[in-house]
Amino acid sequence: MEIKILGMGCPRCDEVEKRTIDALAELKLTADVEKVKDIKKIQEYKVFSTPTLVINGKIKSSGRIPSKDEIKQWLTEQPGE
Repeated sequence: MEIKILGMGCPRCDEVEKRTIDALAELKLTADVEKVKDIKKIQEYKVFSTPTLVINGKIKSSGRIPSKDEIKQWLTEQPGE
């Protein structure tokens, strides 16, 4: 599983990272979690606000801090859901 948190390093981006790591730990899942701070790489996703959470190439949340329960749901979705 590949997870990217897009943002310039603001406290909101840090909170999304923390909630994501906590959700992974609670679900006993492993994943590559990467913080993307490069504005050009962020623009490649065509998002207009951060923080943005990307799981396996799909944007799950942008411009807000999702709850840990939302993140857990996204982490356990089957492909195609």
